[in-house]
Amino acid sequence: MKRKATKTTALVLSASLLLGVGASVAYAETAATENVPVEKTSHHTTTNATATPSKDETVYVLSGADGSAKQVIVSNWLQNTAKAEVLEDVANLSNIENVKGDETFTEGSDGALTWNANGSDIYYQGTTEQRLPVDLKISYTLDGKAISPEELAGKSGRVTIRFDYQNRQTETVNVGGSQQKLYVPFVILTGTVLDTDVFRNVTVTNGEMENLGNEIAVMGFALPGMQENLDISKDTIDLPSYVEIAADVEGFDMGPTLSVATTAPFQQLDSGHLDLADLEAQVEKLTDGMTQLIDGSNQLHNGLSTLLEQSGVLVEGINQLAAGAAQLQTGAIALKDGTLQLQAGVNQLSTGLNTLDSNSAALNGGAKQVFESLLSTAGKQLTAAGLQVPTLTIDNYADVLNQIIASLDKDAVYQSALQQVTEGVNAHRGEIETAVTDEVQKQVTAQVTAQVTATVQKTVQQTVQANEVKFRTAVVFQLTGMTLQDYEAAVKANKIPAEQQAAINAAVEKVMAAEVEKQMNSDAVKAKIDAACKENIEKQMSSDKIKGLIAQNTEAQVQKAIADTMASPEIQGKLEAAAEGAKSVIALKTSLDSYNSFYLGLLSYTSGVSLAASGAQELLAGADALKNGTAELSTGVDALNAGIQTMQSKTPDLLAGITALKDGSGALKDGLQKMMDEGIQKIADLAENDLEALSNRLSASIDAAKAYTTFSGIHSDTDGVVKFIYKTDSISAQK
Repeated sequence: MKRKATKTTALVLSASLLLGVGASVAYAETAATENVPVEKTSHHTTTNATATPSKDETVYVLSGADGSAKQVIVSNWLQNTAKAEVLEDVANLSNIENVKGDETFTEGSDGALTWNANGSDIYYQGTTEQRLPVDLKISYTLDGKAISPEELAGKSGRVTIRFDYQNRQTETVNVGGSQQKLYVPFVILTGTVLDTDVFRNVTVTNGEMENLGNEIAVMGFALPGMQENLDISKDTIDLPSYVEIAADVEGFDMGPTLSVATTAPFQQLDSGHLDLADLEAQVEKLTDGMTQLIDGSNQLHNGLSTLLEQSGVLVEGINQLAAGAAQLQTGAIALKDGTLQLQAGVNQLSTGLNTLDSNSAALNGGAKQVFESLLSTAGKQLTAAGLQVPTLTIDNYADVLNQIIASLDKDAVYQSALQQVTEGVNAHRGEIETAVTDEVQKQVTAQVTAQVTATVQKTVQQTVQANEVKFRTAVVFQLTGMTLQDYEAAVKANKIPAEQQAAINAAVEKVMAAEVEKQMNSDAVKAKIDAACKENIEKQMSSDKIKGLIAQNTEAQVQKAIADTMASPEIQGKLEAAAEGAKSVIALKTSLDSYNSFYLGLLSYTSGVSLAASGAQELLAGADALKNGTAELSTGVDALNAGIQTMQSKTPDLLAGITALKDGSGALKDGLQKMMDEGIQKIADLAENDLEALSNRLSASIDAAKAYTTFSGIHSDTDGVVKFIYKTDSISAQK
């Protein structure tokens, strides 16, 4: 989600620069955590020492996923063009703060501010609850039915997202000789980035989109109030007043959206020269202006460089990061010690099983040697009794002795019994194979489950660790009633006892440990583990190695069952009725069969040891990987402590945003081109039908745009420009 938010932010920051909305870039990430004002590039360039001071105002609207404003932060830049010692300003704001220098101010009545500028520009910000000139409303439907953003998270189907903009700002201007109220003409650009794993078959109304590979950049535009200003029927021309995105989604998850509202394109026009004679020239000028906006993408890199250089708030956070890194280092050491103990235990288990497995060949060989010795002795005894027999082997002794018994026992008692036993055992071969398969699967299941559970738990722990700030915020508020920002400031000021800090840190660790346990016990994680186990178990059970092992053990169990049955009292009772001459051979074969049963059981046992040793080796590899991972974590924590000193020059997320800006610039240029083709060009075409009325109303709209120079207030002797940036919350099922 972080990557989505960065690209979306970058996309609309690009729009802000390209629109010329004050090549100023000041960004408020969240109302609750940080406001990052950044040095801006002025629209008003002059070297005149007596030039009029100017005020560049950026209004950040932090909104919910439905577009409702939650907090409004105003960032102002007073450009001290005359290098004056004192700057007069007006700002109806609360919580005013100098965000770049240490210049002070005196507050008067009706929002009047007197800054001790000392020849410098002033960068300050504050908050307000006054009404916005443009209200944003975002509505959602799933498969044609309205749905709230909270309910939409994680859902699947055909989703439509509609952005509606209500222009509430009017100015009284001259329209063809009479004073009328017209809407201040805002151009609004709305952008977001959609993950192609979630969103497919995307369409956009009143906008353009650009496929970036794993993501789709979407940019829409609107001119709320312009339809009314120009008094044009929608049947003639429908100027866009909303943006709509539709897509097929799987598990709805969307990052924030950003919208930029500005009057800048209209302020480039000269309403005083917009008469019937040169309307066409003015429209051409507007078209040229839009082309210049598109070409302005080349200025994007310079603006971002300024953003990088002015990340002053990041420096303030280094001390807080140092304290957190120390706690993280302590936890990493404890984790590393635990994984070393685990690895040692698994290593002992693996070593023991490997020792058993390494002796299996010798054990099997010894048993085989004893068996062959018994067969050799039996052969000599038979020869001494006057019987001509071939050399007895493990493979042929049963057949040879059966033939001898048959020759001695005309009733073939033994052969009959053997045939019956063999047929009876083979009738249950399927059950024997099922039992063998179940036993093997139990061993495989135990090994796979242990490995998968360890891997998933590591991932869950990393995820919970990444959200430590959220847990710390909740614990701090619960135990102290303070916000995290206030608490950390109090810690920095040595207002929080060390014992209380330790208790809070312990509570955070306890909450995070409980969260790990909660997630591990959640149906979703259990399902994930079950699915992974099922897949790996099925894979191993279908392997040639396991199939061969099952077949080998099944045959061994069948032969063992035959031998055990033949050695049973029931069978032996039948054999005792055989001829006296056959009895001795039968007894000999029974003895050999008993040893054969032991021998086959030994082969089955050593095969099981081999399988267990193989599984233990894989478990050992997992324990080694976990040990290495914790070692890398410990090393990374050490590097974090060392890296705090260089953090002022490191902003990786911003570099990722710069890349995203380059990717999104194509979509922005297409959107501006569409605005020119479907908006400005249609106005030019319409001028042919009612040239005078359109000229008057367009001229008046331009005047209304130029008259709107401030949101929070401005001194009468100051030039002003204002723009609005709306940032909405993400929608995600992940909490």
